[in-house]
Amino acid sequence: MADPGMSVSPYWELTFDADGDVDRPERDRLTAQVTERGVRDLIVFAHGWNNDRSGATALYRRFFAPVPRLAPGARLGYVGVIWPSMRFSDEPIPDFPRSVAAVEAAAAPGPALDKDTRRALLAAFPGRAAVLDQLARLLDERPDGDGLVEFGRLVRLLVGEEGRLGPADTDEEGEPAVFAQDPATACAQFAGALAALGSPGPVSGFGIPDPWDGAKELLRQATYYTMKRRAGSVGERGLGPLLGRLAGTAPGVRVHLVGHSFGGRLVAFALRGLPDGVRAVKSVTLLQGAFSHYAFTARLPHDPGRAGALADRQRRIDGPLVCCHSRFDSSLGTLYPLASRLAGDDRSCAGERIAAVLGPRWGAMGHDGVQAVPGTARMDLAAALGGPLPASGCVNVDAGAVVRRGDPPTGAHSDIVHPELARLVLTAGRIR
Repeated sequence: MADPGMSVSPYWELTFDADGDVDRPERDRLTAQVTERGVRDLIVFAHGWNNDRSGATALYRRFFAPVPRLAPGARLGYVGVIWPSMRFSDEPIPDFPRSVAAVEAAAAPGPALDKDTRRALLAAFPGRAAVLDQLARLLDERPDGDGLVEFGRLVRLLVGEEGRLGPADTDEEGEPAVFAQDPATACAQFAGALAALGSPGPVSGFGIPDPWDGAKELLRQATYYTMKRRAGSVGERGLGPLLGRLAGTAPGVRVHLVGHSFGGRLVAFALRGLPDGVRAVKSVTLLQGAFSHYAFTARLPHDPGRAGALADRQRRIDGPLVCCHSRFDSSLGTLYPLASRLAGDDRSCAGERIAAVLGPRWGAMGHDGVQAVPGTARMDLAAALGGPLPASGCVNVDAGAVVRRGDPPTGAHSDIVHPELARLVLTAGRIR
């Protein structure tokens, strides 16, 4: 077991690399000890894209803390998934302390890429130090002429082939704008969206925003896209097969998957990697899931001949798929659809107008829940906690009553540490 300072016990960690390969000693420790410790219900939590190891462990410590008193009679075990994500340090998480560098960067003008963010980028994209230096210089200097074209070229070079790898949410998903669209246009649209959200970052003057105001967001979304694909690979190639192995060595253990942001995508794609016949997964809870709300549909509304990448995979769960969403999540309500498919014209795509311009085609799970899956139940958080939840199928839960705090540009995307959501995980898993 890992981290004696964890709020719950028994607790294990599972560390995966970008290809989905798991740390074998950690895997073997879990499979050997989970039965020895008398665990009946195992809660497996995967962090999102904006967490390093220490941040992920802090998230697990705080989220799990109320669980023992909420289910005092349960024989629980806990797993924290660690996967190679990265952290933009200018995205504050409610109630979590920020680094000194992040506080200083927010309080006073300084380099566009602070040292914590640069360190995270280097860890996520090893061997790209020279490219990062050039990107940082361009963000600071904002040159005229072909500066944004060069910036877009460098972003493509940074993410390289990995940005194109890994499973897509739907079989129609193509290249992101950073690979296919004029970078000046993409930056201008991000600048407009950020201005409408009231971003605390630099915004030049009034009227039409300077496209350079959206350049850092273009870099963020390019890395975001890479981490999104990586999360799917880790889930399908890593966590799914591991759960199959666990079911063989500890057949009596009931598994409950929980994922935040891209961690939601990771645990959802684990269903695709789950071996046939394995029924150990008893619930899945998605907390502000950052992937397509059509991922589970068998027929895309705008193209009925095509399906989501996880079509009918909710049937692999011996229990419900609970999807929490909140209108206060501006990361998923505004920036996600814009990054998923930038509009094909030069109209402003700012704030709440983005949904009207792009339509529902590019929406995210954490913004409005699972879509186009017949029989999906809908309820607010109070009703869900009052129970009972449906015994199977998709359940959309409006969590806006608690998931509502956070500064621009991401809004309430990371506002997930609430006892109500811990209770929801227990309710979904029928854990008492």
